[in-house]
Amino acid sequence: MGEDVRLRAVVELAQGMAAAHAPRESWRAAALGACRALNGSFAALSVWERDLGRLRVLVNVGERAEGEEEFPERESYPVNQFPEIAEFLHERWAGGGEPHAWVETAEGPAGGRAAGYCHERVTALRRRGRGCCVVAPIVLHGRAWGELYVARPVGAPVFDRADADFATVLAAVVAAGIAQTERLEEARRLAFTDALTGLANRRAVDLRLDEAVERHRVDGVVVSLVVCDVNGLKRVNDTRGHAVGDRLLERFGSVLSVCGAMLPGALAARLGGDEFCLLSVGPGADEVVRVAEELCVRAGELELGDGVACGVASTGDPIGAVRSGRRLFRLADAAQYRAKAARAVKPVVAGRGGGEEGDDPVVRLADAPSGEGGAEVGERRRFRGREPRGARGARGSS
Repeated sequence: MGEDVRLRAVVELAQGMAAAHAPRESWRAAALGACRALNGSFAALSVWERDLGRLRVLVNVGERAEGEEEFPERESYPVNQFPEIAEFLHERWAGGGEPHAWVETAEGPAGGRAAGYCHERVTALRRRGRGCCVVAPIVLHGRAWGELYVARPVGAPVFDRADADFATVLAAVVAAGIAQTERLEEARRLAFTDALTGLANRRAVDLRLDEAVERHRVDGVVVSLVVCDVNGLKRVNDTRGHAVGDRLLERFGSVLSVCGAMLPGALAARLGGDEFCLLSVGPGADEVVRVAEELCVRAGELELGDGVACGVASTGDPIGAVRSGRRLFRLADAAQYRAKAARAVKPVVAGRGGGEEGDDPVVRLADAPSGEGGAEVGERRRFRGREPRGARGARGSS
């Protein structure tokens, strides 16, 4: 392969990883780019999970053998079966050397490799009908991260030393791409995470809620929202300081997370200040209400604060048509506001106030023009439907 062709292959691999919008896309671009660059028939990208002592396959591309999935959920191997990454290569690097790719064939080691380090790979090559492979360690932040593996079928030319050297270059490009992907993922995580509690933030709720309501509109999936305010936060802030108030918010966030786990796939979030929510997609309204009741009980048992005011709105209850996330939020907020005003120790549930849905006080409050129901209620509803509160700080109004 000429120098121009290999340079073009490196550029294409880097561009493919840069264009990825998620880790899986980046892994796939890395494996595909390396497979093409080395004229392979199959490629895989694996990560070394040090704490579990295993090499876990992230992606398989190309001509997959029976049982090989593109994005396997459970394909992993004890690292002692492939000890190069943990032992042989580590010793080489510790001595001041650089990580280099190596070649193995279905007949045994190539390029002078020690037999003790290749028997499992040789067995795997034979079992899957492949004739040879080149394995390139991926090093990230000075540590072994995983490996890039490219194979050719039986009868194809065996990889040579030049191919191994080129695979080493490709692995370095892949490492740079993975580092960039990890930075982007961390930035995305921070953008959708509340800094104090580690829960999702209002931005994450807005996105998930819009998607959930669309699923409800198209498929009839039940969407439920639990909105709650932590009672007594202002008193804690004023008498014991904001550091203690922050601790109350963190503890309630943990309670919310535990209760949210009772609803498969639920999103636990801090909206800002003393306001939190659970977004549930799928479970029925009664199940969500039971979890909200459990949340009230556990919140009341916290050492700090005075429990929680909790409101629930679910498309599984008679609340009228829900065509937007904003309306469901207004309903849950109106229910929470009534719980706050009544100092209720249990959730107030929209649509369960008796009579027809038009007679339910929560539904009336949520759907009334913003000036009705008192200036405070109108202002809260306007705020809820349009803009998020600040991301951090125990500045409650309760």
